[in-house]
Amino acid sequence: MNRLELADFLRRGRTRLDPSDVGLAPGARRRTPGLRREEVASLAGMSVDYYTRLEQARGPRPSRQMLTALARALRLTDDERDHLFHLAGEEPPRRDTASPHVRPGLLLILDRLHDAPALVVTDCGEVLAQNALSRALSGDVLALPPRERNFVRRFFLDPAGRELFLPEDLPEHARVHVANLRAVAAARPDDPEPAALVAELRAASEEFARLWDTHEVAVRRASAKRFRHPVVGLLELDCEVLLTDDHRHHLVLHTARPGTDSHERLQLLRVVGVQDMTTTDDGGTRTRDR
Repeated sequence: MNRLELADFLRRGRTRLDPSDVGLAPGARRRTPGLRREEVASLAGMSVDYYTRLEQARGPRPSRQMLTALARALRLTDDERDHLFHLAGEEPPRRDTASPHVRPGLLLILDRLHDAPALVVTDCGEVLAQNALSRALSGDVLALPPRERNFVRRFFLDPAGRELFLPEDLPEHARVHVANLRAVAAARPDDPEPAALVAELRAASEEFARLWDTHEVAVRRASAKRFRHPVVGLLELDCEVLLTDDHRHHLVLHTARPGTDSHERLQLLRVVGVQDMTTTDDGGTRTRDR
């Protein structure tokens, strides 16, 4: 691990970014260009002290998960991401698999979407990034342990992964998940990730195994979805799936048609989304900042 070079690379990566580049408000006038250390730490999901020690060339060796989070926070290109891994003494992720690294341009689009829930996922269902309205709609997935960030695994193995959907819609969601995963596994026969996910789900979920044996294949595309949100109620949203050139990363957008009840409720979600609303003993509600 080259601590001095790593520290310099992190500092330069931080100072070249403006707050608007990562979806942050400019705030008060800044004495120095770029992001503050605490902003990078927040974007990467680490403590300010830990990040500061890295920039001061006195921190411990970052894990691969932490390096991926730093690359995403600093909006690094694939080549810059690989350089970051090399400086930390790690082998960069293979480029012939669904990398957890999201391209800066894709993150920029995500940051600009303020009125539509949007997230970036791999073709296997791993959630890599969310905007604020996506977190308000379905929760902060990136705050979960890494194994719980795959929405296909959560749908079949965790009851909480189905709570947002209407019971009568669950069979269709299950069918689409399995058909898409079969298409991914067939397209990447030498990649262990989809094969391992399929093997795990076939062993742990009777429903998944039954649907897998039907051999239905369908790549995930545009659709309509219904969400039952605990605060704003039923949301009927159009789901658009935009693919990167290699089809490994998907930008998933959820929009409501103007003039509908769902459009009004989605606007309400923008307002209440920064607060955690819970029911009190007397049947009322109280709010708590997230």
